[in-house]
Amino acid sequence: MLMLTHEARLAALREELVRRGLDGFVVPISDEHMSEYVGAYAQRLGWLTGFGGSAGTAAVLAGSGYTGKGAAIFTDGRYTVQVREQVDGNLFDYEPVPETSPARWLAEHAPQGARIGYDAWLHGIGWAEAAEKLLAAKGIELVPLADNPIDAVWEDRPQPSDAPAAPYAEELAGRNSADKRAAVADWLKAEGYDATVITALDGVAWLLNIRGTDVANTPVALSYVVVKADGTAELFIAPDKVTPALTQHLGNAVSVRPRGEFQPALAELAGKTVALDPNHAVAGIFHALEAVGASLVRAPDPTVLAKAIKNPAEQQGHREAQARDGAAIVKFLRWIEENAPSGKIDELTAAAKLRALRGLDKGLVDTSFDTISAAGPHAALPHYKVDESSNIPIPPSSIYLCDSGGQYLGGTTDITRTVWVGTPDGSGEPTPEMIDRNTRVLKGHIELARAKFPLGTNGGQLDALARMHLWAAGLDYGHGTGHGVGSYLSVHEGPQRIAKSGGAFAGADTPLAAGMILSNEPGYYKQGHFGIRIENLVLVVPAEIEGSEGDWLGFETLTFAPLDRRLVDKGLLTPAEIAWWDGYHADVRRILSPRLEGGDLAWLERETRPL
Repeated sequence: MLMLTHEARLAALREELVRRGLDGFVVPISDEHMSEYVGAYAQRLGWLTGFGGSAGTAAVLAGSGYTGKGAAIFTDGRYTVQVREQVDGNLFDYEPVPETSPARWLAEHAPQGARIGYDAWLHGIGWAEAAEKLLAAKGIELVPLADNPIDAVWEDRPQPSDAPAAPYAEELAGRNSADKRAAVADWLKAEGYDATVITALDGVAWLLNIRGTDVANTPVALSYVVVKADGTAELFIAPDKVTPALTQHLGNAVSVRPRGEFQPALAELAGKTVALDPNHAVAGIFHALEAVGASLVRAPDPTVLAKAIKNPAEQQGHREAQARDGAAIVKFLRWIEENAPSGKIDELTAAAKLRALRGLDKGLVDTSFDTISAAGPHAALPHYKVDESSNIPIPPSSIYLCDSGGQYLGGTTDITRTVWVGTPDGSGEPTPEMIDRNTRVLKGHIELARAKFPLGTNGGQLDALARMHLWAAGLDYGHGTGHGVGSYLSVHEGPQRIAKSGGAFAGADTPLAAGMILSNEPGYYKQGHFGIRIENLVLVVPAEIEGSEGDWLGFETLTFAPLDRRLVDKGLLTPAEIAWWDGYHADVRRILSPRLEGGDLAWLERETRPL
């Protein structure tokens, strides 16, 4: 009998922990590669709790001696509402991060002498070391486990995908894999290292110029790579995924081994100096290499920065993807304008319509993340995820926010548009407050889009530009302003980030470099009422400033789709901001007109006229 309720699943986990002599267990959203998005086989937190977000952790106590419910789920401010809708509060306490953490909660609720288990192949080494130290101070032992206790009770757990991996064309990658591997080998030799282990799935995909379908929305294949200083590499991947075309593509310098051999193969690095990135490699790899006497050096994954700086072919592929995507967005925005005022279009229907319109372009491979289709008060939830239980009709006379993206062979897109949904008779108008807030968000978006800054500037230094007009009114938003974006890879890519320095997510201190792609997405959210976000992707490019000294950078806007003029107070805009608006929409019209016809083209021409 399959366990259909989360209460039964929690009880089964507790029984398994007691059987193993454990007093508790920590359950993250993660896989062996510390991926943001994970395959169905790794959705242990979702199976246990029902939570469907992309960031969260649960802590479960078993046996006796604990206080309260003995279980808690930890999420950040993005999921405050979602976690309460999806997770039973009778079973789990809701705990906010970074205000608290699983380790701090365990230190407060677990009895002295407790043994708390964790899967070292799902947690980073930094977390493991910090948690171990914190719990030890309370007389609690943190125990790495040889296998995951949830797997022992999850009776119908899916198997990892066996879909084949495929070569990624060099004309799209812009650089062959041999050249990339040679650069890594040169770095190893220069630093005196024997090898490095690449564990991040997008890093493996970029390094070897391969793609896969093992994770929803992200074209990667479950695999690891060990790169050695002599220029050779070992790819650990399930044999079913290896086609003759892939073998030929990899060549003789890359040996292919079963993914299941990865952990025992780490023993072959005994006595070697191995570079390992603590931000991307799980604690289990550190433990395995230490156990065989390898000399570990904590160093950045050499693929991360190289992958972030897009070469000319990747940049052009992205521009083409954006043009394809923009045409679909125009069709969607027109459809929303004409149909949503009826009150008969709900969030799921709108998301499905956008997916269908994107799918008219044969270059689309997948969406780049689950569409945030947010009506009315749901728009005030920055990372709202619609499902059957939360789905509502888009109300007439309201704001609708849609954050979405596509995976095209040449690039990855991510765009947010906030639009006014009127009434059937055209009488509904946005409130002065809505217009003011949207205009302030727009001004911040323009401020960042037009920024020029000296070489060496990081995203933390630029973040205030996007917030300054909100700050002037005593307003702010709780998320970062910009994240890196991959090239037909992950929609969230490091190391760069535009955000307040010292925040919960790393990257704000990384200097921006020409070739990096980031989002520009300031917002405003009035809880329970409405939300606003304007998001385009931008490319970091060299900037020319007359009379300047030194090297300067700026942004090239890559995303092209109309912004809603009904939510703009022209009187709050400066002449320079109006010029940006008009110039941007002239570019939108120039780039998208050849891809549209009939009513869609007429709508585009109307919406891109000067402000």
